[in-house]
Amino acid sequence: MTGSHDHSHPHDHHDHDDHDHGDHDRWKHDGVRVIPGNQLDPNVPSTAGMDRKAAINFARVGAQKLWAGTVTIKPDAKTGAHHHGHLESIIYVVRGKARMRWGEHLQFTAEAGPGDFIFVPPYVPHQEINASPDEVLECVLVRSDGEAVAINLDIEPVEKPETVLWVDPVHPDPAQR
Repeated sequence: MTGSHDHSHPHDHHDHDDHDHGDHDRWKHDGVRVIPGNQLDPNVPSTAGMDRKAAINFARVGAQKLWAGTVTIKPDAKTGAHHHGHLESIIYVVRGKARMRWGEHLQFTAEAGPGDFIFVPPYVPHQEINASPDEVLECVLVRSDGEAVAINLDIEPVEKPETVLWVDPVHPDPAQR
């Protein structure tokens, strides 16, 4: 690389006597926030069968575009069918075995374990199931807006859902091998 690049900025002040204490206080109170795991907010819209808690949202930290928290499902339990309106959701499985069912009649199913991510698009009817009879399912949940939306649905599920495997250019369909 040739030439020089000046990294100084017109507002840089290297003299500590000149430092603007307004920025110091602003960054102190409006900068990075750490939310201790034992101080999550249980007052969020929930679905039967699960325990949701908010860590990051507008009310707690001023988040404008994200909602994040945890979800816990007891062994062998399942949620009611629901969707999250216009929001996209990402679920990260921390512990246990998650079984997801989705579709108009919850006719599709897939499973995820620790370290796996699950993506739920907007308006997709779905149900989370703890596939373990004796271990709690613990997940981290992130949504694409600061609001918490959970719309519970009255769906008559099909008895035997169709399993959907993760097939993409990197993960071929096992039936095609």
